[in-house]
Order: sequence, then structure tokens, then C-alpha cells
Amino acid sequence: MSIENSIRYEVSHDEYPVEDEAVVEEEPELQRSVQQEIQSKVDTNHFEAAGRGLTLEAEERMEAREAEIERTSSRWDKRQDSDREARTRGIVERGNEARRRRFAKRAASVDRWEDSDRVDPRAEMTREELASVNRQAKRIQERVRTGTTTAALSKKVARRIADGADIVDASVSVTEEEWLAPGTVVPIEKIGEANRSEVDIAGRVKVLWESSCPAISQVGLIEDETSVTKFVSWTASDQPLVKEGERVRFRSVAKSWYEGRVSVALTGWSSIEFPERTERL
Repeated sequence: MSIENSIRYEVSHDEYPVEDEAVVEEEPELQRSVQQEIQSKVDTNHFEAAGRGLTLEAEERMEAREAEIERTSSRWDKRQDSDREARTRGIVERGNEARRRRFAKRAASVDRWEDSDRVDPRAEMTREELASVNRQAKRIQERVRTGTTTAALSKKVARRIADGADIVDASVSVTEEEWLAPGTVVPIEKIGEANRSEVDIAGRVKVLWESSCPAISQVGLIEDETSVTKFVSWTASDQPLVKEGERVRFRSVAKSWYEGRVSVALTGWSSIEFPERTERL
């Protein structure tokens, strides 16, 4: 081959190179649409709602759970006139009544009047005796100002009479019992007899003393028609101040004893009522 032909061959070969490998065109990058983005977030964060985004095992577990809930919540009597609820209430009421009777029988071994089969003693009284018992019950309620109804008080008085007491002793016994009942304003002379650590009392502030202890806000005496006792209001209890001669009612005051004498203290659980201030309003 001549030199000229050799040069032409090389030039031709350079201008038209032989492709040893196939040229691969780049594929366009796929982008998710806005709707697909939203749906993916829903599937990821709230997959329980639609079941999407779960593995096959998780989907089967969810479907089994839904089937179980549907099966257990279904009723065998889906009639509109079904009486299942009424029958259930009847069964529950009969069970409660049976339990009350069993409890009453056990209580009757201590107090015979707790026996539900025992006749009300008022049924065996004459009209005059019953009228006298009811009058005493009304007096007890007005005097003690208890939450017990007049009918319940008359029943208590009648039981005392049936046990052998006369009407006076029966009335006094019921009055003492109601005075010492929780939530009732206890006469000051009966504070020591109340079988609990906190009592409610009412009266007038007789005198106030200067307190030398910064832990005590006020100290003084409170009196009613039965007696007088000392009271202390602690600073930490943050109770309102009272005035001498003012009528007050102390709720949930703590009892304390010193040298055989009982007094009361207003704590954070206590409260003070001012009847006269309320009446002026």
C-alpha cells in the first residue's frame, strides 16, 4: 500500500470509529405525584384505617382481628323486640336482692332490727303512740338539723321503744346518736364523745388572743349553748380570719387533747362558714 493510501485509510478510520460497545441512553428519573406523596403518608402513618402499607402477615392479622370483633359483638337475637336487656337487668336485680338479704341475715346476728323479715315496730303501735313517736322524730330533726329524714328518725325511736325504753329515753338515745353522726354539727360538750378525729361545730367566737407563734394565725375560744372550747387556726391552713362575737361554723376541724381537755384546730382540710355574713348578703 502506498503512503498516500495508508494515510487516507487512517483518516477514514478516525472519522468513523467502530463502536465496540452499544451506547445506552440514560432513562429519565421518575418523580412521584403530589397525590402519591399524600397517599404514601396516609399509608405509613394510618395503615390501620385502610390496611395499606402493611406486610401480608400484618394485613391478615388485621383482617382476623376485625372478623373477631364482628363475631363477638354480634347478637344471636337481633330482633327489634329483643328483651335481652330487660332479662339481664332482672337477673342482676335478683342477684343484688339476694346479696342484700344474706348481708341482712348476718347483720341481724348483731342487731335484730337489721333482719329484713322483721316487722316494722311502728306497725304494732296504736295511733296515739305512733303520733307521739312522729312528734319526737320531728323535734330531733329540728334540734340536731341532721340529714336523716323524719320517717327514718321515727323508725329509730320506735325500735328503742320496742326494745324496752320509754319514749323519753328513746328520744334522748336517738338524739345522741344523730349528734355524733358524721357530717352533723356536734355540740361542743359532745366533741370528746365523737368517735372520729374530725368534727363539725358551730357557735360564736367568744374571745381572740394574740398569738406569739408565727405558725398560728388565730387562737381563741368558741362557745355554743352547751359549752366552750379552744380553737387554733394554723397559718399554713390559709383559713379566713374570724372576729370576736361572730357566729361561725367550723367544718372538719381536728380534735386534740391537752391535760384532759379537748380543743379543735383548723387545718388545710377544714373550712369556715359565716352564716351572718351570708344572711346580710
